[in-house]
Amino acid sequence: MTPNLSAINLFPLKSGAPLPQQQATVEPRGLVGDRRWMVVDAGGKFVTGRELSRLTLVRATPDGNALQLAAPGMPALHVAAPDPRGARIDTAVWGADVTPLLADAAAHAWLSTFLGADLRLVHMDDACTRRLKAKYDGRYGRDEDVVSFADGFPLLLISQAALDALNAKLAQPVPMLRFRPNLVVAGSAPHAEDGWRCIRIGGIEFEVAKPCTRCVFTTVDFERGERDSAGEPLRTLTTYRRTPDGVTFGQNLIPRGGGTLRIGDAVEVLS
Repeated sequence: MTPNLSAINLFPLKSGAPLPQQQATVEPRGLVGDRRWMVVDAGGKFVTGRELSRLTLVRATPDGNALQLAAPGMPALHVAAPDPRGARIDTAVWGADVTPLLADAAAHAWLSTFLGADLRLVHMDDACTRRLKAKYDGRYGRDEDVVSFADGFPLLLISQAALDALNAKLAQPVPMLRFRPNLVVAGSAPHAEDGWRCIRIGGIEFEVAKPCTRCVFTTVDFERGERDSAGEPLRTLTTYRRTPDGVTFGQNLIPRGGGTLRIGDAVEVLS
């Protein structure tokens, strides 16, 4: 059986709720609309579901360059696209500097109320670039490679078989979205992606850059906005997916072209 693309997911807000898609457009920094918005604290430090697990309950839906926010018990909020001439803030994502635009005061207040902390919403517009090499010092990718507010790379891919193998070891299975992949591949062996170096999906080539190392965020149930009391699935992953670089699950991708991905597209392993 030829592997195929079985799911596509957008995460418009870093650590926010997932938005499953039937198709998506690929650009150099990842899927269009993926992780272009982020929450920062009053000091400008980026905030994720590692610190505030309820952030996974915030559903951010792109509306052109604007955003619609929704969360349990909160009124829906339309966030206008910040003026490119507006205020920017100096921040960083895992040591990689970036200077996004600040959203309006209403967005800051909405997030602060729901999450119970003094927070700001920022936006990565076209003029805001984050270089991939700033984090990885040339070990992966090319000098011109860029990335969104994602932790490290433009896209994340996981095989369905890898999740099935994990769930066979767990007392309580977890959904694929616990791992927040952009792309899910069906029809391969478990962790087949670990051996891929270059793939093509829907006519678009991707460099398979490095395994995705996993942290406590995998223990957050994104539908409840709470951590798993038993520390799963990370606890079980440490028993068979530990490497010198950490616990790995899935592979990070760098696009080497652009175009549209669709559910059902064949996944060709080029090397």
